[in-house]
Amino acid sequence: MTMKSFILLALSLTSVHTTTAAGSAAHRCFCQVTGTLDDCACDVETIDRFNNKEIFPKLQKLLSSDYFRFYKVNLNNPCPFWTDHSQCGLKYCAVKPCTPGEVPEGLKSSSYKVLLSHIVYITRFVVGGFLSLNVSPCSDETRQALQEWKKHDDESDRFCMLDDVDSPESQYVDLLLNPERFTGYKGPEAWRIWNSIYEENCFNLFLIKGQGFYCWLEGLCVEKRAFFRLISGLHASINIHLSARYLLDENWFEMKWSHNVSEFQLRFDKELTEGEGPKRLRNLYFLYLIELRALAKILPYFERPAFHLYTGQPTEDNEKKKLLLELLHMAKLFPLHFDETALFAGNKKEAMKLKEDFKLTFKNISRIMDCVECFKCRLWGKLQTQGLGTALKILFSERQIEAMPNASNTNPSFQLSRQEIVSLFNAFGRISTSVRELDNFRSLLSNLKQ
Repeated sequence: MTMKSFILLALSLTSVHTTTAAGSAAHRCFCQVTGTLDDCACDVETIDRFNNKEIFPKLQKLLSSDYFRFYKVNLNNPCPFWTDHSQCGLKYCAVKPCTPGEVPEGLKSSSYKVLLSHIVYITRFVVGGFLSLNVSPCSDETRQALQEWKKHDDESDRFCMLDDVDSPESQYVDLLLNPERFTGYKGPEAWRIWNSIYEENCFNLFLIKGQGFYCWLEGLCVEKRAFFRLISGLHASINIHLSARYLLDENWFEMKWSHNVSEFQLRFDKELTEGEGPKRLRNLYFLYLIELRALAKILPYFERPAFHLYTGQPTEDNEKKKLLLELLHMAKLFPLHFDETALFAGNKKEAMKLKEDFKLTFKNISRIMDCVECFKCRLWGKLQTQGLGTALKILFSERQIEAMPNASNTNPSFQLSRQEIVSLFNAFGRISTSVRELDNFRSLLSNLKQ
């Protein structure tokens, strides 16, 4: 047994023997993770069954395909909030970018192809003075006008900051070869990221002293309560990933990444978190419902005949689009969806102001991801915040999501970039994996002798 294995075993035994008689380790983590979720019509048990039996297997297969595994990202953006910024020196923090030959040729030009596939609709009417009916669809003037229109459209709908994929600093990363797992990045640097997210961005709300970092905020309107629960759910999901893929042993021959029960308890045990751990897990399920509802709502967009998961491999591309549509139809059939119309309702002026605050606050959070010093953590942090931002864009855009855009409508049709599509599905893949991993931790905790 290595020294690292001995230490982890000692921590696990210590955690077991210092528990009180309040109940089993599994009960303390999951005692409140049951029943109906707040502000929803759904319950935890329904989500568990639906995700683990129906969604998770199909989603994992989809995310292993070339279209979804290659993600273009800029990991060299400067931190916009503080200057004393360093880079993580831990070896597991490194991200290996793709070489040009590793990226399918179709992906390198797919963004341009997606734009051209919709230009036939756009050039049939005038949009804000950007386009003219006399402009050739293939001219430089048209492409420039389309870019200007798209930039304007994106800014009005967007809930998060996106990297400039055309920048020389942006590189393709194979997500399967750079999995999210515990890298050793922790301490003051990591806490500063989450402190900035919670204390500076949750609508300037004050955390209640003595009730844990994730205090349960009472008396808030449903929108602010939802915002806090989304961030808490995202934080919980990331902590589950790190606990489920923890480096338990390392030697010359192999590295063993697996479940670290002690780490999971430190983050979610009711007694070790001042009662906050189970609430964090409930927020994970709330986040699941938000992103699931976005997938159900975006179905018509992917049913457009012009939309293709283009990688340059026609047979595989067609198969993966069929799988994608199967997954989205399954999501649509979920019986207890979150009702997004309950948010930003009431007085129109106040609702619009609140929605704009919501949008700007989440954009700010996505910018904080460029301050994460561990590159692998930054990669997955950017992807998951962009994915959640894309889900919010889908749920709250005023543009109609149609299977066939109506050329007579002067309001531009809803659009997604490939970066948004890849982040949307991979972010939901992370949430789905977290829900699936909770079953594993329930079993592991139940087997601990009290």
